Amino acid sequence: MTVDADIVLVGGGGAASLVLAALEPSPDLRVAIVDPVHKRGQDRTWAFWGTPDPFLDPLLSASWDAVDVVTTAGRRTLPLEPMRYAMLRSAPLYELAAAAEARLGAVRLTVPAESVSDDGDRVVVSGPGGPLVRAAWALDSRPRKPRRPGRTSWLQHFRGWWLFSERPVFDPDRAVLMDFRTPQPARGVSFGYVLPVSDRFALVEYTEFSPAVLSDDAYDRALRGYADLLGLDLSTLQVREIEDGVIPMTDGPFTQRPSPRVVRLGTAGGATRPSTGYTFSAMARQAGQIARAVAAGRPPIPEPAYPARHRWMDAVQLRALDRGLLDGVAFFDGLFDRNPAGRVLRFLDGATGVREDLALMASSPLLPMMRAAAGDALGRVALRSPFHVAVPQEARRTQDR
Repeated sequence: MTVDADIVLVGGGGAASLVLAALEPSPDLRVAIVDPVHKRGQDRTWAFWGTPDPFLDPLLSASWDAVDVVTTAGRRTLPLEPMRYAMLRSAPLYELAAAAEARLGAVRLTVPAESVSDDGDRVVVSGPGGPLVRAAWALDSRPRKPRRPGRTSWLQHFRGWWLFSERPVFDPDRAVLMDFRTPQPARGVSFGYVLPVSDRFALVEYTEFSPAVLSDDAYDRALRGYADLLGLDLSTLQVREIEDGVIPMTDGPFTQRPSPRVVRLGTAGGATRPSTGYTFSAMARQAGQIARAVAAGRPPIPEPAYPARHRWMDAVQLRALDRGLLDGVAFFDGLFDRNPAGRVLRFLDGATGVREDLALMASSPLLPMMRAAAGDALGRVALRSPFHVAVPQEARRTQDR
């Protein structure tokens, strides 16, 4: 039988889990979930910054009032108060979502959604056997590509080891946000980071911002090298868990409203910040906005994850890095050196105003960013031209030089 609902969640990952948890105070709401996998347990870790939050704080594994940024020139400690950097592992969020699902009396269908059709009045989600759910609104968080390729398309890709020691080796009060002492790729930026849960257990990760992923062996070599930099003796440590990920960093546009009653969430809805790959804070904001709209009797449509000017600034930054106009390590280090940490983190979270954005732009290398901005403007004009022909990215990179 086809299920009737007010809202159907298509996809069941982090974005849908946050929405479910936020909707719990709406007991009369009819909710359905369509996803072939019922997410449980630990499958990922989110790190984000923000102010204390009574909704999320009970779920956190750890949080820090200060973080370190490290280069070959030294270590800089960034005080974050009144903000903090926080770590949330997936299992507590999935448990919270499952409890909210039960209290809402939501109907879960563990099958893939093959189509989501919207006639402007109702949405029908269909699976392999035909229609599954008819709903007033669909919130779709399934991964998808942008509606057109970006002028610049990079990836944040990483591998992390959860390391356990029988004796104290980590400082639980010191989180490393970016450690640029790692060998830098020919095209891109690499860094390590350390998020300690206790003095014996920490996530140690190697990350790259670059156009292509690495092999498994390459990630492991990079992690072993980073452990050596940290002075960790891997022969005395246990690798309890391994986390891998690939997150888009692109100025390609994601469509938040593909049709009147379908709303996309998460990366598919533009929640991933192009300049960093961070996603969680925007997903949490979207979930809160949806819940408040539902409680007020309004359509469950969140605001755009980031202001248009921030998306433009990200596009210019990505272009400058991709075309070799900027030294990535010097750029990120200078950004934190010339600005209060809170300003940088609020910008990366999409929360700065125009005056702060202008201050951040003034602290960036002027000539490279102007060249990147000019190239970005020309690229936008070319896309609108009726004579536009797609050019391979490598060719575009050569032309820019």
